[in-house]
Amino acid sequence: MARDYYEVLGVGRNATKTDIKQAFRNLAKQYHPDANKADDAEARFKEINEAYEVLFDDEKRARYDRFGHAGVTGNAGGGGGAGFGGFGGFEEIFEEFLNNAGFRTNSRTRKGPKQGGDRRVNVVVTFEEAVFGTERDIEFDRLDPCETCAGTGAEAGHNPITCPQCNGSGEVRQVQQGFLGSMVRVTACPRCGGKGTIVEKPCRVCDGSGRLKKRVSLNIKVPAGVHGGIQIQHAGQGDAGDSGAPRGNLFVVIDVKDHEIFVRHDNDILLDLNLNVVQATLGSRIRIPTVDGEVDLDVPAGTPHGKIFRLRGRGFPRLRSDGSNSGRGDQLVRVQIEIPTKLTAEQRQLFEKLAHSMGTNVASPQSNKGMFSRVINWLSGE
Repeated sequence: MARDYYEVLGVGRNATKTDIKQAFRNLAKQYHPDANKADDAEARFKEINEAYEVLFDDEKRARYDRFGHAGVTGNAGGGGGAGFGGFGGFEEIFEEFLNNAGFRTNSRTRKGPKQGGDRRVNVVVTFEEAVFGTERDIEFDRLDPCETCAGTGAEAGHNPITCPQCNGSGEVRQVQQGFLGSMVRVTACPRCGGKGTIVEKPCRVCDGSGRLKKRVSLNIKVPAGVHGGIQIQHAGQGDAGDSGAPRGNLFVVIDVKDHEIFVRHDNDILLDLNLNVVQATLGSRIRIPTVDGEVDLDVPAGTPHGKIFRLRGRGFPRLRSDGSNSGRGDQLVRVQIEIPTKLTAEQRQLFEKLAHSMGTNVASPQSNKGMFSRVINWLSGE
């Protein structure tokens, strides 16, 4: 007696179609005869296929739930003659598996010359250049078509010929018969190396490769707002392909130098502003740097340590995926109150008068560090 289809796939009777498909994928890959050499693998695979074909089809599943195997006899394949019509994406499910194994389920071949390889160039920009964008003239090595043979790889007057072993396909095939039908194992032609053509008399300049290394120059644009590590693609600027195939691409990898006083935080720019006790207590107007130039910042009286002031629109441009911008971030100015470590006699007297007027005990000169800590605590409201 045939096993319960739900049991075969290892799913419950309330399983969704997604659950059924996922269970089938996992089991089919596990028991596919090309991956599993066990004696019962083929029979197990047919059983899994039969269960999936019934349970994934809403009408068949309804009949099966009501009448059992009798409700689908002759529709599900009957345990030996199961076809792949209505299978719900068999080729899709096994495409990765078959490709990794070097198999194909049809006679199509990958013809045509091989595309050129990609190249990568590192470009270092300053902090300000990352904010506003810049241009660079870069030099790099790539493979260009040989000018002597025009990229054919053949000596002048001798054109490449079609490979007689693969008839120009660049591939050789071995047909294997299995219960799934004809399976074709495809490998690169050993005679032409997969090119489909043979150069009988190679070019003496490029040794028949059709390409030579060349130093080239290119002007590139670095968009405003770039982050360190971002890659900018320049299509068709990589190595030349075989026999006129498309070029590869050039990837420009951006590295941004650290700034002496600015730190990037997402699209904002952080600046630490050092103030002394008097400036923070009484307030002051400070001229501070930004990437756009110096501006005045009004520090109100009683500003605490760690206070952050926000200067709108003076940060990094927000870079979109297409290279355009959508506004700018902000500059964040973080207050750092500096405690003096050395005082003149006059300055100490002034601090002592301040402490006396506030009713604070004054430490001895040997312990003045503690006194200054208490002043800062008072200024910070602690």
